[in-house]
Amino acid sequence: MVAVKSQAPNSLDMILEQVRSLGPGIRERAVEAERAGRVSDETIAELGAAGAFKIGTPREYGGFELPVAQQLEVITEVAKWDGSTAWVVWVGATQNWIGVGCGPKVAEEVFATTWPGPYLGAVGHLPATKGRARRVHDGWIVSGGPWPFASNALWAPWSNVGVLVEGEGETYLAGAQVPRDELKTLDDWHVAGMCGSGSNSVALIRDEIFVPTHRCVPMSEIASAGRGIELEGSLWKAPTLGWGFSTMAGMSIGLAEGVLERFLERAAGRPIRATSYKNQLEAPPTHLMLAEVHVKLRAAKLMTRANAETTDHMGHRAAAMSPAEPEELQEFHARVLLETAEAAKLCAEAIELMQRNSGSSAIQRAEPIQRAWRDARVVTLHGALNWEAKAENYGRLMAGLQPHTWGGIA
Repeated sequence: MVAVKSQAPNSLDMILEQVRSLGPGIRERAVEAERAGRVSDETIAELGAAGAFKIGTPREYGGFELPVAQQLEVITEVAKWDGSTAWVVWVGATQNWIGVGCGPKVAEEVFATTWPGPYLGAVGHLPATKGRARRVHDGWIVSGGPWPFASNALWAPWSNVGVLVEGEGETYLAGAQVPRDELKTLDDWHVAGMCGSGSNSVALIRDEIFVPTHRCVPMSEIASAGRGIELEGSLWKAPTLGWGFSTMAGMSIGLAEGVLERFLERAAGRPIRATSYKNQLEAPPTHLMLAEVHVKLRAAKLMTRANAETTDHMGHRAAAMSPAEPEELQEFHARVLLETAEAAKLCAEAIELMQRNSGSSAIQRAEPIQRAWRDARVVTLHGALNWEAKAENYGRLMAGLQPHTWGGIA
C-alpha cells in the first residue's frame, strides 16, 4: 500500500466553503443537466477540486475520510443547490466502503490513482440482479445484465456489479469490480426527478468478461470489511447502513433547506392572488405554512444527525475492540432505514407545501423549487426507503419478532 496521509485539519470547513462558492454555478447548470440526463463534466471537475469526492476516501490514499456526521453536512450543502449533483456526491462518498471491503488488492487498484471524480459506480447488487458469475482458473466469468440505476458509472473508473454465484448447493450474492472500459452505458435514464444524476443502466461490452479472483467478493464479506485490509480510521468499522442512509437523508434535508431559502426570496413583496395581501410574507397563511415546514424539517434533521453520530460512535467502539452486539446492530440498521425513509417523507412534504404556495410561476423549468419538488419525491421512491416495508420491519423488532429476509440478508 502506498501511504499518502492527507493533511487537512480544517477539511470540512474548507470543503463547505468551496461548495457554497460553487453553488450558484451548480444551480445554473442544473437545467441543462436535466436535459442531458447527467451532471456536467465541469461540475464534476469543480467538485473534485473542492474535495467533495474525497470526503469518504481513506486517508491512507490521500482522502479526507470525514466522520459520517461531517459527510452529512457536505451532502446537505450540495443538495441545497441541486439534488442530482448531491446524489453524485453521496454515491461517490458512500460506495467507497465497497472498495475497502473487497480487500487490499481492490483498494489499491481503486484508490491509489489520481482521479478528480468519484472512484466507484453504484450498480444494483440486490438479489434480483441479472448478473451471473461462474468460477474458472484464477478468476470468474461474469455474464448477464444489464444492471440498472448505475449511479456514477458515467464518471468512475470502476463499478461494482452484482452477480449471483451458484456454488455447490448454494447461491450467494457477490460484487464484481469491473473497470469502466469493460462496460457500456445505456441511454435509459428518462425519469421524473433526479434527472441529472446520470443513473443509466450499464451492460457488458461483450457477452462475458473475465474478472480476477480478488475482484469478485461475496457481499457478506464486503459488508464486514473482513478481507485483511488494515486502515487506521474508525470509519471503516462503522455500520455501513448507518453511513449510507443517514447521509442519504442529507439530500432530502438539503433540498428542503434550499427550497426554503428560495421561497422566502420569492415571497418577499409577492401578492397572493384573490386576497388583499400585497406581501406574501405578511400573510398569516404563510406563517402557518412556514411553521409546519420548520417542524417537519427540524424533525428530519434531528433524526438524521442522531443516526450519523451513532454511526460514528459505533465505529469508534469497534475500533476500540468493543463492537456493538448483533442485536444492537440489527436494531440500529432497521431504525436508521425507517428514520431515513421518514426524514425523506417529511422533507418531501415540506417542499410540497412550499411548492403549492409558490404560485404557477414556480412550475417553470428554470425554477429550482419545482426541480427540488420532483427530486425530493424520487428520494422517497428509492428501493431501500419504502416507508411501509421499513415500518413493518422495525415494528416486528419492537414486537420481539425477526424482520423479513431476502436473499439471506435481513
